[in-house]
Parts: sequence; structure tokens; C-alpha cells
Amino acid sequence: MVMWRALPAGETRGLHDIPTVIMLLALGALLLLVAFSSGTEVALRAANRYRIRSRAARGERAAKVLEAVLAKPDDWLGANLILLTLASAGATTIATLLAVRSGQRYALLLPTLLMPTLMLVFCVLAPRILAAVYAERVALRAARAYHLLVAISRPGVSLANFAAQGLLRLFGIVRGDVRSDAGLSTEALRAVVADSGPVLPQRHRQMLLSILDLEHATVNDIMIPRQEIAGIDLEDDWEQILAQLRSTPHTRLPVYRGDIDQMVGLLHMKRVAQELAHGTLNHQRLAEIASTRDPYFVPEGASLMIQLANFQRNRRRVGFVVDEYGDVMGLVTLEDLLEEIVGEFTNDPATMTHRDIQPESPGVHLINASATNRALNRALGWNLPTDGPKTLNGLLLERLETIPPVGTVLRVGDREFEVLQIADNTIRTVRAREVPPP
Repeated sequence: MVMWRALPAGETRGLHDIPTVIMLLALGALLLLVAFSSGTEVALRAANRYRIRSRAARGERAAKVLEAVLAKPDDWLGANLILLTLASAGATTIATLLAVRSGQRYALLLPTLLMPTLMLVFCVLAPRILAAVYAERVALRAARAYHLLVAISRPGVSLANFAAQGLLRLFGIVRGDVRSDAGLSTEALRAVVADSGPVLPQRHRQMLLSILDLEHATVNDIMIPRQEIAGIDLEDDWEQILAQLRSTPHTRLPVYRGDIDQMVGLLHMKRVAQELAHGTLNHQRLAEIASTRDPYFVPEGASLMIQLANFQRNRRRVGFVVDEYGDVMGLVTLEDLLEEIVGEFTNDPATMTHRDIQPESPGVHLINASATNRALNRALGWNLPTDGPKTLNGLLLERLETIPPVGTVLRVGDREFEVLQIADNTIRTVRAREVPPP
């Protein structure tokens, strides 16, 4: 072992004069720095920023420091790279000097073969695996070290960034041309919600995912078709109108003359009840009451997210979907739109209370064919196509290419549909049953 000695005047000490023990301790320290750099980089990348932000809001000092570090990724990544580069280069240099000092013939092969293996296993892979498993814990413990490291290495990071940007400019790449979105995309947010596990109950996760789906659905997907709209025709007999008013389950009814495209207005049953109580209701008075509330029209293809905001802004609960010619195509209500978010009260088909679905026996349901495919998929867990016809009636007619007689049976996927009722050239009621794959 080489020991320290006094140097004659004019003589300088080199690396070869450093004791072997000191060099071994320095090598171990540098390898620990490489392991620290590799592991903490993975931890800082994998740490859940929203959990860190929540802990910082509760006053945890380590979380506050970590949040400040993560807010500037260029700084901590640059500091980490400088530390990793210097530590790796220093460890390789010391290992080479130790090999030379040993005096063995093939000693230089050890730094070439042994050091990369040692660093890969013990300084890179093992720390990264550990940090990936305990990302948040490791990141919080390393936060203060990175805060100090960023402050110390700031001049070096700035110089390195300047040199790197200058090199990229030679190839026509300017940093300002690269735009990065720090926020979450819709798909990323969907993945976060889906992977929330026990943090969120299943029903709450489904509601959040349904809100994200509103961007991709339109009023055409959930509207009540034109032929299914219940309304008051002022050209009908008065006794027939009274009977309809007394038996309707709806709180609002469109009032029109002859055809729903000739709409007079929207009738609120609260006003009708008051007029009936006073005995002042007649054809003329009914038209006057309806005309005080103009119908609210919605263009076809409007996004459900936009329509929800429009309902809120205009303080409306009912909208009539119209095509490019102004003809009424259907009716969309606030209740139907909210149902897209909250879904049905139960997902158990045996206790299904959906107005368009009646369970008949296990695996068999009587279905109103005017129900939308989206509603049936959500309520019964089916996978009917939704990129074509919006209703079950439209889907079956498209497949059959004709108005079928009662009793016609058609298979769609793993479901068999039997036509039970036909009215006004549309399929009204079907019986659906699950069939085994062929």
C-alpha cells in the first residue's frame, strides 16, 4: 500500500500518489452517486404529481419541496445528468488507475468488463426497480437533495443547455418549435380514472368516464325520435285533448297545429292544472298559454357537452333537434342528458327499471325498439354498433332492408331479436334473447 510522504521542493503530487484505500472509498462513493442518480430519476418521473400536490396542500414540507422541483423538469433533469455523467466518468477513471496500480498484465480488462456489469446491475437496474416500486417515497426523500443539487449545478446546466440548443440549431431544430402540453389529454385522464382502483368506487369511476364520453356523443345519440314525441295537436277534438292532458306523464308538452313542424309553443302542465281548476281552459286559452314559452331548438350533431352548457345557460330542460332544413328530428331533454352521466340506478338486468326494457325471463327482455343502442349497451352491457343507426329499430331495419312482418327473427352478434309489434312502418317492440355463438 502506498503511504503519504513529504514531497521535496518543486515536486507535485498526482493521482498515482493517492493511497489505495482513499481511491477505493472514492470509487464506492461515486458508484453510490450513480445509483442515486439512476434511481431518483425514475422516482421523480413516476411520482404521482396529483398526490404530491394534495400532500403539499396539506402542509407537508417534503411534498412542497418536491412539487417545486417537479415544476421545473429541465432544471432537475439537467442536474441529474450532470451528476450521473461526472460520477460515471470518475468511477471509470479510478477503476482504471487501480487496475494499473495492481501491476497485473491483464488488469486493464477488469475496468472494461467488470465496471460496466457492476454499474448496470447494482447502480442502474436495482435502484431503478426499487424506485419504480416505491416511487413516491423515494421522490419525497430525494426532494431536498435535488433542491440543493439544482442550485449548485445551475451554471453548468445553463451552459449545457446553451451548447445543446446551439447544436440543434445546426440541424434546423429550434426549441420554440416544440410544443408540449403539460396537462392531461382526455385519453390520459381516462386512464387515470380507470386505474384509480379502490380510491374511487366503481359507480363514481363510471360517472367520471361518462362525463369524458360526452365529448364524443351528440344529441342524435340520445334524442327521442320524432314519431315518439308526445304533444298536443290543436286541430284534435277538444275532448281528446282533455283526455290527453289528464293522462300524460310529462310535465312539458309541445303544442302544434297539424304537424310538429308547425309548433305553437311549449306547454307546462302546472299552468294547465291552474286553468282546469278555474274552468277557463279551451282551445284558444291553451294556444295562448303554450305561446308564452317559445320552443328551444338544437341543431343536429351538437355535442352533449356543449348542449349541457347550453341548457344551463339558457335555463332550458327540453330542446327540439332540427336538421339543416329546420324540420324536427327528435326531442332531447336535460334528464336524458344527465342519464348519460349517472346511468341507470342498477346494472342488474333482473332488477332493471329502464322505461324501454322489461325483463321477461333470465336472459330474455322485451324492448321498445325506439330505445337508442347506446342506452341498451349501457343498461344491459351489450355491444350493439353505435356508428350507424342510433336506435334498435333503425339497426334492425338496416339489417333487414325491409319492413318485417311480426314474428321475424334476426340475429345481431350474440343476440337474437324477434319482432313482436309493427306500427307506422316502424318496429315498435322486440323480444331479445342471448344465443350461444355458432
